[in-house]
Amino acid sequence: MRETWTFHSAGQLLFGRNAHRQLGEVAGRLGVKRLLLVTDPILLKTGLVNCVLLPLCSSGVTVEVFSEGEPEPSLRAADACIALALSFKPDAVLGLGGGSNMDLAKITATVLAHGGQPQDYVGDDKIPGPVAPLICVPTTAGTGSEVSAASVLTDTDKQMKVGVLSNYLRPRVAVVDPLLTASCPPKVTADSGIDALTHAIEAFTAVDNAEFPLPPDERSVYQGRHPMGDILAEKAISLIGKHLRRTVSHGDDLDAREGMALAATLAGMAFSNVGVALVHAMEYPVGGAVHCSHGAGNGLLLPFVMRYNLPARVKEFAHIARLLGEDVNGLSQAQAAERAITAVERLRNDIGIPQRLRDIGVQPGQLRGFAERAHGIRRILRVNPRAPTVEEIEGVFQSAY
Repeated sequence: MRETWTFHSAGQLLFGRNAHRQLGEVAGRLGVKRLLLVTDPILLKTGLVNCVLLPLCSSGVTVEVFSEGEPEPSLRAADACIALALSFKPDAVLGLGGGSNMDLAKITATVLAHGGQPQDYVGDDKIPGPVAPLICVPTTAGTGSEVSAASVLTDTDKQMKVGVLSNYLRPRVAVVDPLLTASCPPKVTADSGIDALTHAIEAFTAVDNAEFPLPPDERSVYQGRHPMGDILAEKAISLIGKHLRRTVSHGDDLDAREGMALAATLAGMAFSNVGVALVHAMEYPVGGAVHCSHGAGNGLLLPFVMRYNLPARVKEFAHIARLLGEDVNGLSQAQAAERAITAVERLRNDIGIPQRLRDIGVQPGQLRGFAERAHGIRRILRVNPRAPTVEEIEGVFQSAY
């Protein structure tokens, strides 16, 4: 079977230091007069919200601020944001912050355009048409939400993260300004950066596009591994290997910040077309239960899932080792592939990501339930290069415990 693949991203990407100063021009091009800015209390306090408000207000845009964003946003937070949007009636929605705030902005733009409730759109390709114009401005280097087709929310009643996936969720404009990440604290920098690495590695080692097991009666924004995804993921992995430690230990290094901002966006472009896989399927129930950050959960699980996937992706793992700066000269391909896992473990240790599930409050009795929930997330599990059973997923959880 020959590959047939497509590529989607944000309608426009503005990248560079002080790119946020062009937000007034961006709003003008979109014809925006009234804008809802979705953010959180921390960014309000640090002054980053004012940085973004200045060019918008100077251009005559009326801005209403929703500042109750929260980490791993709940459906309740989404309902509150949507309620404000429905009363304010904005022309566009701007998500400022990490992936959580951008996810809130995305689901708000969806309900503004199509009505209903967030739960109506959970799953793959459930949004019937374009959403309200969406601008995303990341203040972390990790999620890639500024270019992605996903909004992830937490159903606190079911203690489970739920995903809305649709190419209509890709922002009209992504404004990536590395200077906006400069005040990001070390832990958030680390969690975000390892999240970007997870995105890039899962995209680079995904099931091949020609073998992507999508049932004929289903549609998906994910399509398996293809050449465009490879190019983006390779560059992202290389940049992360070069810059992540430095951004965590020396947050004022703007060159490192810029490298990570680019890496996160490139990884976002890769995974949001190719797909994420078993790491994410396993993190959703864990994060929903113990409320660790998405990035920390992914980073904790990443080397254990790499170990499980190794037999199916030896060549790719060997290349990942080289991209991360490992000296694999003289090693066999299998030995080089092992180096990829140890390189990720070392990086994870160096930046302070939790090592074991027990470190984040998981109890042994939860592992089987986590495995069953992860196995049920078919939309991303089908991206994995191996098709795991519930027992195999439980085994990976046990190895990570």
